[in-house]
Parts: sequence; C-alpha cells; structure tokens
Amino acid sequence: MGDPRRLHKKYKTPTKLWDKNRLEEELKLVGEYGLRNKREIWRHRTFLSKMRQQGREIQAKTEDQRVEAREKLVKRAQRLGVLEAGQQSIDDILNLSLKDICNRRLQTFVLKKGLAKSIEQARQMITHKHIAIDGQIVSSPSHLVLKSEESLVSYAADSPFNKADHPMRKLIAEATGPEPAKVEEDAKQ
Repeated sequence: MGDPRRLHKKYKTPTKLWDKNRLEEELKLVGEYGLRNKREIWRHRTFLSKMRQQGREIQAKTEDQRVEAREKLVKRAQRLGVLEAGQQSIDDILNLSLKDICNRRLQTFVLKKGLAKSIEQARQMITHKHIAIDGQIVSSPSHLVLKSEESLVSYAADSPFNKADHPMRKLIAEATGPEPAKVEEDAKQ
C-alpha cells in the first residue's frame, strides 16, 4: 500500500537550466562547500527565497502587523545565525546570500572547528555518523546549525575519532593546526 502521506520536493529547479553564468556559479559553490549535487544548492536557494518572500510580505502589511511579524522573522534569522545581533531590519534579511546559508551547514562547521582536514572528509564523517550535536548523532551534512548549537558540534561518543590517540586525529591536527580543546587548555595554563 505504501506511505499515505504526500511527498513534496523541497526545492524549485531553475527556470533556465542551461544558463552558463548560473552553472559556473553553482560549480564554484559545489567545490567550495563540498556539496554532493546541484539539488542541495537549489534546496538552500529555495529556503532563502522563502525567507526573502516573507520579508517582502511583511513590508506590504500595515504598521501594527509589520512590527510583530518583523520581530518573528528577525528572531528566526538570528536563531539560525544568518543575522548578527545588531541587524534588526527587513533589509538585512533581503540582502542575505546563498553563501550565508551554506556557511550554516553542519559540513562547513565540522571543517571550521578542525574536526576534519577537508570539506569532503567532513561530509564523510557526518554521513558515517562520527559527528554529533550535543551528544545527538546527526547524519545529514546539510543540517543547518543553529546559533545555540555552534559550540556543541563534536565527535560522537561512540566514534573512534573521539579518542585523542586516533591516528587520523593526528593527521587532522597537522593539517588544520591544534585542536580547539588543546588551544583552550593552553590558554588556561
């Protein structure tokens, strides 16, 4: 019989599929952020366009409705981490780019924290369930990390990478510099 719910795509495809400029831009993003395919870009672009659409709808509302709706949208964007604490206007949301969203991906955070030596290795570690957020294993590289979860990204408790003497951790430390935990310990001493 199958699943009774209706599955919907989470992205919209570009209207002009063979646009050379768009293809080159997407190819750079795929390489820079280690994406698997163009669908990941399209999904993040759709997410961003929905957020911008909400901002445009808020600007069209009356003043009473606008204040409350703007606060909700800005708080959501700040919780996600795409807006800084000082940015509070709809114009800031309308100026967001695809890179702002891609920088919030778990795959990017694993690389930035020095848990992997390359963006491709970061993706592999996530899909092989070596990465956890606050002790909860996350196996989706495209997971958008909230502002409150940034410091909670680490190796999973049962992962072999969790041991300090793992040979790959030594290679990662050589490639990325000292691990964040060692830097904090050195700063305390």
